[in-house]
Amino acid sequence: MGDVMKKKVLIVEDNSDLAYGLSNNLEIEGYIVEVAGDGLEGLNRARALQPDLIILDLMLPELDGYHVLRQLREEGFDMPVLILTARGEEADKVQGFRLGADQYVTKPFGLLELLARVERLLDRAGNTGNGDPEEAVVKFGDVTVDTAARRVTRGGDEVQLTPKEYELLAALLRRRGAAISRRELLGEVWGYPTMVVSRTVDTHVSELRRKLEEDPSDPRHIVTVRKIGYRLEP
Repeated sequence: MGDVMKKKVLIVEDNSDLAYGLSNNLEIEGYIVEVAGDGLEGLNRARALQPDLIILDLMLPELDGYHVLRQLREEGFDMPVLILTARGEEADKVQGFRLGADQYVTKPFGLLELLARVERLLDRAGNTGNGDPEEAVVKFGDVTVDTAARRVTRGGDEVQLTPKEYELLAALLRRRGAAISRRELLGEVWGYPTMVVSRTVDTHVSELRRKLEEDPSDPRHIVTVRKIGYRLEP
């Protein structure tokens, strides 16, 4: 597992048996694990610990998982968050991804699958910034993207993007005007294309257009490529 020994995982789960089992198995894999039994405790532990990854239940006492996730993202915490819940409706998944979740696992789940997802999310987070070099500052229309600082401005004013919205924008920028399919975006931004509903991409694109386009209903820059996906026009 290499440097996994250094990776900290926070489990926010009110089912003590499930939390105990997950904690034991993650520790066997070499992770440092902490457990919080409710949403408020989980939020405070996340702030103090600043873990490398959070496994977050949605149905929690004190503060539900949606509120925990929203608060963390609003405070600038960008660690990967894997939502673990019994709720499997598509609307719940879309809501979770819109708030900045990275993965979504529905109970009951396979332990090996969950461990593989944890490892994959941590690998992706650790490799951020590696690979092909990107331009330090990219502009399109009145939007400026500072890739080193992950800062986006429009007309000189800073635009607040969720971590997933920024990663989606970065994926479009890397294509330099070429089209990219929804499936490619799901794999590149979310990591598990076969496990995530494609509507997630469309939802995030709509949010990007709302924040970055002069007329989101008639976008000039983040354009749809029929039967394929999207591309970014300069």
